[in-house]
Amino acid sequence: MVERTATTESGWQALEQGDWKRARKLFADAGESAEALEGLGLAAWWLDEEAALDARERAYRLYREQGDPRGAGRVATWLAWDYSTFRGERAIANGWLQRARRLLDDLEPCAEQGWLALREASMVLGDDPERARALATGAVELGRTLRDFDLEMTAFALDGLVRVSQGDVAAGMTQLDEATAAAVGGEFRDRNAIGLSCCYLIFACERTQDFERAGQWCERLAQLPVAQGNRALSAVCRAHYGSVLALRGSWAAAERELVGATDTLAVTRPGDAGDGLARLGELRRRQGRLHEAEALFRKAEPHPLARLGEAALALERGRPLEAAEAAAAVADRYGGRLRLERAAALELLARANAALGEVDRAASYADDLGELALVARSEPLQASAAFARAAIALADGDVDGARRHCTTAVDLYTQNHLPFEAAQARLELAATLGLLGREEAAAAETERAREALATLGVTRRRGDGSLTTRELEVLRLVAEGLSDGEIAERLVLSEHTVHRHIANVRTKLGVGSRAAAAAKAARSGLL
Repeated sequence: MVERTATTESGWQALEQGDWKRARKLFADAGESAEALEGLGLAAWWLDEEAALDARERAYRLYREQGDPRGAGRVATWLAWDYSTFRGERAIANGWLQRARRLLDDLEPCAEQGWLALREASMVLGDDPERARALATGAVELGRTLRDFDLEMTAFALDGLVRVSQGDVAAGMTQLDEATAAAVGGEFRDRNAIGLSCCYLIFACERTQDFERAGQWCERLAQLPVAQGNRALSAVCRAHYGSVLALRGSWAAAERELVGATDTLAVTRPGDAGDGLARLGELRRRQGRLHEAEALFRKAEPHPLARLGEAALALERGRPLEAAEAAAAVADRYGGRLRLERAAALELLARANAALGEVDRAASYADDLGELALVARSEPLQASAAFARAAIALADGDVDGARRHCTTAVDLYTQNHLPFEAAQARLELAATLGLLGREEAAAAETERAREALATLGVTRRRGDGSLTTRELEVLRLVAEGLSDGEIAERLVLSEHTVHRHIANVRTKLGVGSRAAAAAKAARSGLL
């Protein structure tokens, strides 16, 4: 390695202190050396400047000219990540990964090989968790062999995330808690490694819906200099934390986090911007701002969270086939039955197929969701499975079974502090009570749901008197004098789904019969 100049040495010292602007100036003044350009690229990366790519490509060329494959491989690894996150150019990112691998594979064991493995593992986790796990565990062993604590523990954390994703939740979360404690406890030296380890834990908490743990670690991470000094890392974690806040009902705080994160990622990391857009779209959907949600989901495509949001919108608007297709795309992407990323898709698939009258298929999806809930030991996922089973029971004509499942969902959502989900399940409970002729109980549950939704800040949502497109279609046919069976045939729905729509309409409009619902809708100009 070429001997460092005094200016280059000062630049690396400034990086260690987190003084990115001073480091950038020092490296720029140090001249055209591979090491100075590598430092300049790192300083620009911390400042979220796309100039990092140019500096690193120049450093790469100089390392190659010097015959330094280790330095060139290290910079190539960074370039793979840069092209993925700065520009979203996956093919170019993959090309740099291949260059890094070819340069580093034949060397004696070194840390660069481990960091390359972690970069690749994080990029393939969504599509190939088995390969991601193999890469992460290999990096753990390499870190131990080299006595490189940062590499070992960052790999240990990523392995924990992969284990959680594959359904080995208890072991995976134990690893993540340990690695994150080491990160926030000052045992790491690499600031980027600290951030990665903490974010892996937050991602795992989302997948298991362990929102209490996620909230604790998000708040702790926000206090660390690594988060305060890295806008991109902070934005990614803010987006995930915003989703946690939205689920917990803290919508004003969620709004601040998600809007801030989305704005930052759009400027600094367009390759990651879809994640923030999709999460903001989900908040808008919950708020009842459906057209805004739809636009955000469209911008975020093909992000899986955007597909899930589109599926939820379609189901809400009475288009179950469209909902099932969108949810199936997400479930298919994640493959294996015990992949926790499939949970939300499974609930939507179960409910959409129930609405289509495909009861056996819906039950299969609900069973898979129930198995995931047991593996993850997650009460929120158990509630999700109960909510799906309520729709299936109703589609199968078991109204009292639907009532029992709705009650279970309401109780579990409530005790896990998920107010929006609890209100939605309560509205379904009200609909089943209406079908059972228990009008006073149905009205009471509807009012409790309305109060909860109003407290959250819902602008237009089920339970506030608004009707979905499908419910209006059913109501128009009721007004024409068609029976439930005739309506089902006309709209290509199951008869039980029509029953459910009519029960929902009666609950929303506060009336006791089909005829009264049609009359009130006509007086209100809805027909």
